[in-house]
Amino acid sequence: MRVDTGVYEGGEISIYYDPMIAKLIAYGEDRNTAIFNLREALDAYFIRGVRHNIAFLNALLAHQRFVDGRLTTNFIAEEYPDGFHAGDVPPDDPKTLITVAAAVHRAYQARAALISGQYPGHERRVADDWIVVLHDEEHQVSVWPIDGGYEMEADGKKCLVQTEWKLGDNLFVALIDGTEYCVQVEREKTAYRLTHGGTQADVLVMSKRIAELYRLMPYKEPPDTSKMLLSPMPGLLVSLAVSEGDEVKAGDELAIVEAMKMENVLRSEKDAVVAEIKAGPGDSLAVDQVILEFE
Repeated sequence: MRVDTGVYEGGEISIYYDPMIAKLIAYGEDRNTAIFNLREALDAYFIRGVRHNIAFLNALLAHQRFVDGRLTTNFIAEEYPDGFHAGDVPPDDPKTLITVAAAVHRAYQARAALISGQYPGHERRVADDWIVVLHDEEHQVSVWPIDGGYEMEADGKKCLVQTEWKLGDNLFVALIDGTEYCVQVEREKTAYRLTHGGTQADVLVMSKRIAELYRLMPYKEPPDTSKMLLSPMPGLLVSLAVSEGDEVKAGDELAIVEAMKMENVLRSEKDAVVAEIKAGPGDSLAVDQVILEFE
């Protein structure tokens, strides 16, 4: 395995021509071994702060057409007609994400129980039994810390997690029932955002009581804003570059919003037709206020 990179601390990566950060090359005695080695390397490739295509590359490597070598120049258009979304990729084995989330949560709860100033006789105690919610499905998991990892029982099946992972590490490297895994771990509000094998999932871990209350929470359908241009910040609408009925292309200028003494150019993200103008030059805009709508 080899990583070729031309970047260095303080170096500038331009958005023009070839904004490549690094090139990852994997070897193997045959195609399947090389693919396996490359997928393992991508799981451990942690980059934040810029957009990247690591999850997409990992999903491609797992695709049966790629494994079989049945490729054409239309492969991406045929297999991902609506674009790629890591959250839509089913995990190779859901048990991996379930056990990792439970282990990480158990570690965070153990640290929280060490808070000073607890009232004698009412100290915080960490439970062993938890409910893990992955893709809206609940899994009952029990976690028992041991030297060098955790013993677990997930949905009635026992497993052993051997790891030296520590709180704050972004890579959860472990042997789960003897098989090595590397899962990227981040906190996302009350969930754990786990990335592995081309899939990304926000996993919740709750006590049984909290899970009971969580089931009673109504689901609020998020509004569809795909046909709207929203103001990204409070500011002054300086100008509009389009009128109702205009056809626009992806990248075309739509409006300019002035905020914090800076002019921000808002551009179209796709080809569309302007249906209705909702605000005019000189209007003061609130964040997420609708400026115009598309057909």
